[in-house]
Amino acid sequence: MRILGIETSCDETAAAVYDAEKGLLGHAIYSQEAHSAYGGVVPELASRDHVRKAIPLIEQALLEAKSSAEDITGVAFTAGPGLAGALLVGACIGRSIGFAWNVPTIGVHHLEGHLLAPMLESNPPVFPFVALLVSGGHTQLIKVARFGVYELLGESVDDAVGEAFDKTAKLLNLGYPGGAALAELAKKGDPHRFHFPRPMIDRPGLDFSFSGLKTFAANTITQFPLLDEPTRADIARAFQDAVVETLLVKCRRALRLTGWKTLVVAGGVGANWALRSALEKMVSLENSSVYFPRQVFCTDNAAMIAYVGCQRLLAGEQNSLAIQVYPRWPLTAIPITPQDANFKR
Repeated sequence: MRILGIETSCDETAAAVYDAEKGLLGHAIYSQEAHSAYGGVVPELASRDHVRKAIPLIEQALLEAKSSAEDITGVAFTAGPGLAGALLVGACIGRSIGFAWNVPTIGVHHLEGHLLAPMLESNPPVFPFVALLVSGGHTQLIKVARFGVYELLGESVDDAVGEAFDKTAKLLNLGYPGGAALAELAKKGDPHRFHFPRPMIDRPGLDFSFSGLKTFAANTITQFPLLDEPTRADIARAFQDAVVETLLVKCRRALRLTGWKTLVVAGGVGANWALRSALEKMVSLENSSVYFPRQVFCTDNAAMIAYVGCQRLLAGEQNSLAIQVYPRWPLTAIPITPQDANFKR
């Protein structure tokens, strides 16, 4: 089975080709730049860019995969969660291609794609595992028993960690999106000059809160009317250290609670160098292991959508040609794949 995957949930347009036997054959991603001038994603601009870029990216992915329409046996697209208009672009294109090429189509849950992105690697994790999902507007700890069986252990009660990174970066005049720029600036910072709070680590449970940490950063910044480069770096370092320690404490707690020995980290913040280093040290002390997708698959991409779509189509699932998207779609509400599904890794 060879699947064409399409991703248009927010501000990345992407296409990929995944083969059940040969793995990922081709992928292409376009990160929209128009939103930086507005300090956040503008839904209408995102939809327009998807309309412009989706077909050329599909052609690019097919070319890289050395595949034609005759080779594709199914189409997967992101059906939610995400921006309604952006999702509709991918759904309309995916359904239309499926109809024109006479192949089954399936709408994929965006977060399930992130959860299983490490399965694209040569050394994938083995079920069951605990997953830390730090993608866009989501910060969640999830118990993954097997493909399609997910239990929410904890989540952010306010800002997601990615949102907190971007908002703090904006306060430091690093632009939007600024999470990666903040992480780079933090490398130059003094880890001892400032100490930021570690929210909710002194409480039981696995929920998170990051809005107060962002406010603490804002209040610290206002103490310096002339914000020089060393101070900006020191604040960035203190903010990042607080985020990383908070995530580490909750991940360790989740591993001990479940008794499982495998942690998967997925989503854009999973690319953060400090988080990766801290979690690798933590799991070593816990006699556990941690898995990350490669950097390009931490951000939104179609390879993960094609992969999940392939597994669900192999399990006998497919959707009608009705175009439906789900801007709000809890991960626990997706269909459970049968236990005897023909799962390919």
